[in-house]
Amino acid sequence: MKKLILTAVIAIGGMFAANAQTTTSPDADEKKAEVKFEKETHDFGSIPQGTPATYTFTFENTGKTPLIITNASASCGCTTPDWSKEPIKPGKKGFVKATYNAAAPGPFTKSVTVMSNATNSTIILYLKGDVKPTEQK
Repeated sequence: MKKLILTAVIAIGGMFAANAQTTTSPDADEKKAEVKFEKETHDFGSIPQGTPATYTFTFENTGKTPLIITNASASCGCTTPDWSKEPIKPGKKGFVKATYNAAAPGPFTKSVTVMSNATNSTIILYLKGDVKPTEQK
């Protein structure tokens, strides 16, 4: 029984040691894409209720390989994202556009989570502002 337990411990230890050796080298990150947004928060200020507000965040691929935005998801259904679908070559620019529907009056802060193949693979962009109610007649 002792031999069986000892064998199991050695086997498990060997698996951890083998797994530790499969990590990527620091040089691998230097060869990846990297996304750099001009700004990560946009303040609309005051906007009228019922008038959608759109802002286009621009970014540059400052890395060494093509950048691919795999997804951009909004924090709620009131915000709709769109983004560059084609790979962005090193040194080139792309976009993430977000539209807030401005249906509810009051201050708001919404986010769009951008996922990509870059070293900084997840970036959160923010939209904020204050929706002013329309006058009732």
